[in-house]
Amino acid sequence: MYKRQGKEGSLTLVHRLAAYKAIKELSSAKGYPVDKLCKYLNITRSAYYHWLKHPKSNNELQNETLSIEIQKIHKEHPDMGYRRIRDELDGHKGIHVNDKRVLRICRKYDIKSNIKWKPKSCTKGDRNPDHISKNYLHRDFHADKPNEKWLTDVSEFKYYNGNEVHKIYLSAILDLYDRRIVTFKISDHNDNPLVMNTFDEAVRLEPDAHPLFHSDRGFQYTSAQFCTRLKKHHMKQSMSRVAHCIDNGPMEGFWGILKREMYYCQHFNDRTTLIAAITDYINYYNNQRLQRKLNVMTPMEYHNQYIKAA
Repeated sequence: MYKRQGKEGSLTLVHRLAAYKAIKELSSAKGYPVDKLCKYLNITRSAYYHWLKHPKSNNELQNETLSIEIQKIHKEHPDMGYRRIRDELDGHKGIHVNDKRVLRICRKYDIKSNIKWKPKSCTKGDRNPDHISKNYLHRDFHADKPNEKWLTDVSEFKYYNGNEVHKIYLSAILDLYDRRIVTFKISDHNDNPLVMNTFDEAVRLEPDAHPLFHSDRGFQYTSAQFCTRLKKHHMKQSMSRVAHCIDNGPMEGFWGILKREMYYCQHFNDRTTLIAAITDYINYYNNQRLQRKLNVMTPMEYHNQYIKAA
């Protein structure tokens, strides 16, 4: 990991270059001592003399400063590739650069995102489902406004107590307009109450929402109990085709993001820590994680922008 070296590391690119030029001009034209000028301008003598012998272009100095910021981001978020790093620089640090420049610096310092993992589904179908719906969503993952289309699913997480393996299940609802997680619930059991509680919470938070509601054909979603809830709240049900995970693509994509960025890189030894990590990550995802499909905004920023304009 690259670390800042010396005093000049705290200076901005523009200030450092201006300081070098000022020292050179004042020492040659006015005869001021170089060591005192360096001390006053918070520049090391070695850095100044190195620049004097091998003056770097503005572009080289910019890349050096940029590399420091890029490596800071990589240290905090090793899951980020060069595109997300560029978005982080632009959205959270006010540094405007293009993808290619960030990619060149990432290659120079061998900065790569974590390996992507293939998520495993924990969906269990029912041999005798009460209700099967058509795929009305039909992979149209675009929405014109919040609460127009919701996706849902359940995913499995493990924690370890010695040699014992324990599981918890996360049920979540995702809005296709702003990609925010509308709500989520966590349980020790992958059962009907988990899904019903998730749905009931979403309705409580968004009482005026009547979205197209899409899921896979898990036994909870094909139950009469769930179908009744949808009808009560005037929501149209849509279901993925058998063995077509892509029909619920953005929801599967969210599981992949969550597990790659938070879950696979850690080993959890207790239930409380795992639940806290999931909760913290979803809060980060909704409120801090920038997305290009949302014009380099977070889901909640994109959501609130619509609400303010409406």
